[in-house]
Amino acid sequence: MNGAQSLIRTLYDGGVDTCFMNPGTSEMHFVDALDFVPEMRSILCLFEGVAAGCADGWARMTGRPAATLLHLGPGLGNGISNLHNSRKAHSPIVNIVGDHATYHLKYDAPLTADIEGLARPVSGWVRTSPNARAVAADGAAAIAAARTPPGHVATLILPADTAWGEADGPAAPQVPPAMPPVPDGRIAGIAELLGRREESVILVGDAVMGRDALCRLTCRIAARAGARVVGNRAAARVSRGAGRPVIARLPYPVEQAVALLAGARHIVLVGAKDPVGFFAYPDSPSRLAPPDAEIHLLADAHEDIPAALDALCEELSAPEVPLPLADLQRPPLPSGPLTPDAVWTALGALMPENAIVSDEAVTSGRQAYSLTESAPPHDWLHVTGGSIGQGLPAATGAAVACPERQVFAMEGDGSGMYTLQALWTQARESLNVVNVIFANSSYRILQGELQRVGGAREPGPNAMAMMRLDTPSLDWVSISQGMGVPATRTDDAEAFAKALRRGIEEPGPYLIEALV
Repeated sequence: MNGAQSLIRTLYDGGVDTCFMNPGTSEMHFVDALDFVPEMRSILCLFEGVAAGCADGWARMTGRPAATLLHLGPGLGNGISNLHNSRKAHSPIVNIVGDHATYHLKYDAPLTADIEGLARPVSGWVRTSPNARAVAADGAAAIAAARTPPGHVATLILPADTAWGEADGPAAPQVPPAMPPVPDGRIAGIAELLGRREESVILVGDAVMGRDALCRLTCRIAARAGARVVGNRAAARVSRGAGRPVIARLPYPVEQAVALLAGARHIVLVGAKDPVGFFAYPDSPSRLAPPDAEIHLLADAHEDIPAALDALCEELSAPEVPLPLADLQRPPLPSGPLTPDAVWTALGALMPENAIVSDEAVTSGRQAYSLTESAPPHDWLHVTGGSIGQGLPAATGAAVACPERQVFAMEGDGSGMYTLQALWTQARESLNVVNVIFANSSYRILQGELQRVGGAREPGPNAMAMMRLDTPSLDWVSISQGMGVPATRTDDAEAFAKALRRGIEEPGPYLIEALV
């Protein structure tokens, strides 16, 4: 057994049974070893950013790490954008990066790079295997590191000679550390604070927003304390739809977020951070909370949030109370011109129960929440780190993880171009993903951002040229069909609803270019 075979067997035995990959020469022994461990599902991606985004979507839906296989420093560089999103989402990923043979590095061959230096900013754990006999144990350590709360990208660098060298066999799984408990004194302090019933906001992060039971528990606490519950702007996964609590999200525009938090004397953080704007703007605050608001921590993201909420509920003697839950109300199918609101209305009307929505609609998604609030229960995946190019790959990975569920990739045309190769993987794997491309032929969000950062005058032709995608126009139908995914183009609401119904009813991937 060589090092690569011992690594794949260790990964599989440790619960990592899927690998999204774009291999090269230095990873050929890993590729060859796949035939020795056929239980490992290996999925080819045509770009490393797709592989990383797929692993992110997989992890968000399963809670378990997938593996990625990337080719040396440049391959890792191509994947960093979505590894950044994965880090912000606390997604567990075992990120394997091939490298030159250890003895070859001193010659500074063309692909030589500082892989550890590239990996550290997006990884919670980085290690280079020194020899073939260490690879299996390093793989087991990488799995444990990825699964360490709240979840991390664990990057294991695999020099070629450690993959082809003789190994001793797979390593036993390592047990990741448990979530540390929240100190009793901190819980008691928050209970005393909330018991005063002063104007308070409970700001919740991923661990709460992705679990219906924790949302309900937090809402019980808020009802007892007369507090408001607000969720992060870009949560990794949100449990929402009919029968689930409706939780306000921090808006993207600074002035709207400030208005939402206005009046709060206390902000209690539950797996969330002190709220700040995405960017700095002239004459706008960076922090979104009122200047005189006090920030209090109940539980950090790596701590045992469920146990802390249970204990807080008990401290407050919060009774079971009727909670404001979303009602199932299918809207009528829209008619007339196709607008972003019409697209979301059609989705709310036709979405099957237990669907997954990967949302990278950007400006076209501003009303998405309100228009789908009463749809059947579903999960919503956000772009956690703000790095665009996540929507299509995350949807692809989610569809691999949950083949019995309908997945929707709601994608802006500009951001979709970053990782459009995900369509090819959808076709290759026959995944049930309906891809909706909001085609406004522009980087629409940048037009607003230009004004926010001080562009008082109307932008001139040179500035506008940097935000237009219509010279030449993108042809998403041809792009999709060229990747093996059937596609259609619509410019009115009735045709869109018909195409959406077709995408849901027919197996395999489908793409709708929505001219909005």
